[in-house]
Amino acid sequence: MAEPRVPGGTDDHLDLPCGETVHTHDVDLGMRELACSCGATHAVVMDVHPLGRFVPDFLVDTLRATITTDDDYDEFSTAHALAMVREEHPEDVAVADCSADGEVGYGLVWIAEMDSYELHRTVVELLVELMEHAISHAEDGPTTAEFEKQLEEFELDAFVDTYRSERDFEDEYDSAV
Repeated sequence: MAEPRVPGGTDDHLDLPCGETVHTHDVDLGMRELACSCGATHAVVMDVHPLGRFVPDFLVDTLRATITTDDDYDEFSTAHALAMVREEHPEDVAVADCSADGEVGYGLVWIAEMDSYELHRTVVELLVELMEHAISHAEDGPTTAEFEKQLEEFELDAFVDTYRSERDFEDEYDSAV
């Protein structure tokens, strides 16, 4: 798995995939998207945002119970999910390590070329691929068969649409309603 701490910003600025630059102090904890001067809207994610922003808590619990991490994080987190996205789309996601800057309130910030919907879709798609890969190494049995059946019925866009409509985006503490 990719290492979540991949520096990309310099000092207090982050060079975006579109070519624009953002001052990290202008990115606050409540931001989920950035209306960029390039004309596009970019997804914004911070390490303090819960993984539940992208998938339900029961799935977060399952991922944390089955994936061991070998880094600075105690458990599978948003940082790992965004490292997966960055590994898959390295030119489309900028990241800055702001852990030494006590004024911003977060350690890592990612700003993607894509908007928050497309990033959400990408994160879920990569997590499903991760689970599919893991189940392919499991012994055949009722759990494997059930997972494969559910995977056949899973519709990515429908899931993302439904999940986004049911979440609470009132503040930086995203959670299911």
